[in-house]
Amino acid sequence: MAKRAVKVVDKNIDHDVELCRTTNARVGSHTMQLLIREQIPFTQVWKRIPFYKREQYKGAKEICVIRTHQNQYSHARRILDGMEVSYRERLMLHAI
Repeated sequence: MAKRAVKVVDKNIDHDVELCRTTNARVGSHTMQLLIREQIPFTQVWKRIPFYKREQYKGAKEICVIRTHQNQYSHARRILDGMEVSYRERLMLHAI
């Protein structure tokens, strides 16, 4: 019986950490534009909020989760800390 070759997965896969969350689409798009301008890699996912948890998010049906690579987290966080106060107040920043 022949042995099968083991697939080697890239060591940099799935090292993303959560950067921030927001329920406001305008704040999410502004945040993404800042990250693109600074050439920081990120992913954005809109997650549905269950009905019984919507009170925590002030009635929002979806939440935008922005993730970045763990090596880029500190640079991305500095960019978000320099945002306008009106946008930054609507972000839920994640600390690692």
